[in-house]
Amino acid sequence: MKTISLIVPCYNEEPTVELFYDTTEKVFDKLNASHEEHYQPDYLFINDGSADKTLDVMRKLNSEHPDEVHYISFSRNFGKESAFAAGLSNAHGDYVAVMDVDLQDPPELLLQMVDILEDPKQDYDVVGCVQTSRKQNPIRAFLSASFYKIINKMSKVQMKQNVRDYRLMSRKYVDAILKLPEYNRFSKGLFSWVGFNTKYLEYEGRPRAAGETSWSIFQLFEYSMEAIVDFSDVPLKLATFVGIVTFFLSVIGLFFVVIRAMFFGGSVNGWASMVSIILLLSGVQLFSLGILGTYIGKIYLETKHRPKFVIAEKR
Repeated sequence: MKTISLIVPCYNEEPTVELFYDTTEKVFDKLNASHEEHYQPDYLFINDGSADKTLDVMRKLNSEHPDEVHYISFSRNFGKESAFAAGLSNAHGDYVAVMDVDLQDPPELLLQMVDILEDPKQDYDVVGCVQTSRKQNPIRAFLSASFYKIINKMSKVQMKQNVRDYRLMSRKYVDAILKLPEYNRFSKGLFSWVGFNTKYLEYEGRPRAAGETSWSIFQLFEYSMEAIVDFSDVPLKLATFVGIVTFFLSVIGLFFVVIRAMFFGGSVNGWASMVSIILLLSGVQLFSLGILGTYIGKIYLETKHRPKFVIAEKR
């Protein structure tokens, strides 16, 4: 018998937790009916500081299925990345899956995932998923496509566009992820950074089974900025480049002012242009300081060595 741990982050997902469990149980029934090997699910729900009755639903499922349903409840909302970290560090299965509770990622794909990882001829350590189509806000779609184009140009770690967090991983792969101790985490980047042989399955996106998404466009934008800072130093190089170019332009401007004063005399008519130059240089300096400050802030958080999450309840 092999165990498959299912890490399921939840934030205000009261309507979907039981629906996810019932749907996934049917998938495991099919999985065990089609294989000689028996696969035991190990549900690990992560309550990320939900304000609704998500935790009560988890407690109910745990009391009804204590051997296969477990949960971790944070003391407050720490974010999805912290939920992933908690799940990975507490998952003990032979295989580990990361799944969304809203059923936008079809649990039925687990059937193919298990077959791929169990096939010795293919030698894969992880099976990921890529959404090929999904009805969503055009602005979200544009920002998502732009993010992957930008980060793949800026980072040495290449990330596949439209790849989901949904994946099934071998124990070797999970152990490699657990060796990465950083506080600032972007899981898609970490999953790519550790390498290993990866197989991607494509599927058409699905709407949420219930409830509404808790991710706003601003949160997604902020998340993408953190990803770029975590996996690229190009913004720092950009600030350096802008500084060098501005310096040379300033030197040229200085020569122009000096030569004009020597041969044509001084003039107060240049006051407006001088103010414009000062404002331009000030803007460049603040822009560069902002980039530098972002990286220093990341370093500051890392040096604190604070835990990625605080557990209030665990079963």
